[in-house]
Amino acid sequence: MRDFFRTLTGRAVLVTAATAVVSVIITALVAIPVAVRSVNTQVRAELMEKSAITVELLNDERPAARERIAQRLRRDQIEIYLIRRGIPDHQGLPPRVVAQVTAGNLVDMRGLVGERASFIAGRPLPGVDAGVVLTRPASFGLGLQVLGSVWWALLAGLLGGVLAGALLARFVTKPIELAAAAAGRLAAGDRSVRIARHGPAEAVHLAEAVNQLAAALQTSEGRERDFLLSVSHELRTPLATIRGYAEALADGVVGADGAPQAGATMMAEADRLDRLISDLLVLSRLEAADLPLDVVSVDLTELVRDAGTAWSARCAPDGPSLSVELPDTPVTVATDPGRIRQVLDGLCENALRVVPAGAPLVLAVRAGESGGVVEVRDGGPGFTDDDLAVAFERGALNRRYRGIRKVGSGLGLALAARLVGRLGGRIAAGHAPEGGAMFTVELPYRAP
Repeated sequence: MRDFFRTLTGRAVLVTAATAVVSVIITALVAIPVAVRSVNTQVRAELMEKSAITVELLNDERPAARERIAQRLRRDQIEIYLIRRGIPDHQGLPPRVVAQVTAGNLVDMRGLVGERASFIAGRPLPGVDAGVVLTRPASFGLGLQVLGSVWWALLAGLLGGVLAGALLARFVTKPIELAAAAAGRLAAGDRSVRIARHGPAEAVHLAEAVNQLAAALQTSEGRERDFLLSVSHELRTPLATIRGYAEALADGVVGADGAPQAGATMMAEADRLDRLISDLLVLSRLEAADLPLDVVSVDLTELVRDAGTAWSARCAPDGPSLSVELPDTPVTVATDPGRIRQVLDGLCENALRVVPAGAPLVLAVRAGESGGVVEVRDGGPGFTDDDLAVAFERGALNRRYRGIRKVGSGLGLALAARLVGRLGGRIAAGHAPEGGAMFTVELPYRAP
């Protein structure tokens, strides 16, 4: 039983039953006094009417008729008193009642007759200094009767509360139970689970949230699967090259004359593997929010000039035509120079992969309103508008252009976006005036 009341169903039953009981008690507390007062008013009115009838019947001088009147009134618990002026004892009637009746006045009141609370109705007899007084005990039976009926109402309220609570709990908990079952299936790996959207607005919102979660998990796992396939391909290609040259060297296929070329190729592929693994490590640390950053004052003009000098050697003689656009004054921002150089190198490497020989590749710096701006523009194939919407999603462009044009692992742009975001800046992709892609990195003047 204790476990039952820990459930939502049990608590709903308990609350509705308690509400019903409280409602019955409050109704009883209000209804009993009102009912008693109403009946008392009716009793007093009837007593006054009977007093008038009694006065008319008492005009009959026959003793037997008077006795029949007295017996009929006693059956209704009504006592009759004849009041005459000068008679001191009127069997416990209040003196003011006797005085009012003998003075010719009507009496309609509640008072003590003897020591018993009673309703009193008095009416003078015509033509004589006398009158008739009728009394009836003020019984508490009505209040007890109403109070007794409250217990039946209380029992009915309890039964109704339990039934209403059970129905309400069933109505409320069914969407929760469906959501819990769906969450269990999601935890077990079933991403196709969906909940029907019906019932109250809250249940519909809950179903929509679970359905959106299932769809997001399905999409995320699909992208994760594609990403792992892409990374596996990127890892396997340099490994296959290294293995091939290593086997050729071991078998003596490559002689002494070809050994330097084979070693240089193996070194290049090893560097490629190292960059890919480094990107994976940095990206995982960024998602875990524990990547150390060294934010200092940095002159973007000098940083981009150094990057241009380094990349000019890689672009010549059969690569893109690299140019650097720098302002005449320093553009100082608060950032981590090593991480920003990492972002620039990644953007330049992506451009070098797809930009044809002789096409422009531009590194530019300018001062923006809220921060320094670095642009990397090229004259390559560029992006479509749909590409720009997913450019910084991990592996999105790799999936789109694999087999169509040269692509990387799909990590570079995602890594750049997260690095710039961690440094308090913004990165955007767009269309370059040179006809290809343009990446704009904006970094704050002051440390975030």
